[in-house]
Amino acid sequence: MTQTGDSNLGPRLTDGQQLLQDEVRRFCEDRIRPGLAERDRNHTFPADILAELGDMGLLGMTVAEGFGGSGLSALDLVIVVEEIARVCPSVAVSLSVSNSVCCWPINRFGTEDLKQRVLPPLASGETLGGFALTEPGSGSDAGSLRTTAVQNGQNWILNGEKAWITNAGAAGFYVSFARTNPEAGHRGISAFVVGADTEGLSIGPPEEKLGLRASLTAPVIFNDCRVPNSHLLGQEGQGFKIALATLDHSRLGIAAQAVGIHQRAFELAVDYARQRVQFGRPIADFQAVRFTIAEMATRLAAARSLTRAAAAAEDTSQAGRLAAQAKLFAAEAANQACWDSLQIHGGNGFSEEYEIAKLYRDVRVTTIYEGTSEMQRRVIARHLLQ
Repeated sequence: MTQTGDSNLGPRLTDGQQLLQDEVRRFCEDRIRPGLAERDRNHTFPADILAELGDMGLLGMTVAEGFGGSGLSALDLVIVVEEIARVCPSVAVSLSVSNSVCCWPINRFGTEDLKQRVLPPLASGETLGGFALTEPGSGSDAGSLRTTAVQNGQNWILNGEKAWITNAGAAGFYVSFARTNPEAGHRGISAFVVGADTEGLSIGPPEEKLGLRASLTAPVIFNDCRVPNSHLLGQEGQGFKIALATLDHSRLGIAAQAVGIHQRAFELAVDYARQRVQFGRPIADFQAVRFTIAEMATRLAAARSLTRAAAAAEDTSQAGRLAAQAKLFAAEAANQACWDSLQIHGGNGFSEEYEIAKLYRDVRVTTIYEGTSEMQRRVIARHLLQ
């Protein structure tokens, strides 16, 4: 199957970025697509594939070269995530999370000593990273988290439970958030880098998810978890700001994931419409199908362009707003694309024998994690109206 649609709208790709895109696309077709349905069916986490992506330097895209990373740009990141998500959204989110919400804040806010100890194994793919912010009673309202951290000599003692943590069980390090000053509201939240082998850290049962079944998602539990003072990320009380800055960056990865899913749903719709014959001719001849595909292609081009423009605006005053707009638009458009593509497939689309059924399950969470669509609208409005 050939890729259909405009693949390079938005900021013009350099020759190096075009080579990167081509290399990742070949890897996805050669190494990730084989066994795709089986991994989804059996909930198999593809550790070997992620290790290979590490060997390619794609788990250290947000890590400076001095700490073993690739030092790539946000635009490079969204190019890679989109290509992987087009084939396997589960692999894409595992890679995106490790890069965007673990490596990125450590690279940005960590001390030189912490970065030297933690980032090289993350960048090489020796291990993955996780982001422990969400709790059973704290989702969109991250400032209400209940996990606590109490200083005791040379350590902080963490207690609490995190929920819906991607890469839980495979990650070697978790950027984790806890309340260090209960009286200070969101200014009393601090960020820590917690090693998976730290005494007092445990992983709960994996979630049985609607989609993204080849990715790991589970609770992370802190029970008198002793974290060295040197693993405080940034300064005490800066955790909420670090979380928001990190989410501004990581939304680019989820937007790119949505664009990749949208691209694949579009391709499947086009191929099926050309091949499926009803009333003596391909359904691609019918106006209703043609108009639906035209709308899918237009929203795809807009989502890709906005996502890449947002990535190119990294570190500008518009970065947070554009990332929220990209995530909002791309996620909503991808959900609509999967709906439309499955509808074009008709009854066959309801069968797990057809790839669109898996995409329909996988795409649903893109409007929820890294901030719901409703929260993105709130972020956008705050930027515009403050």
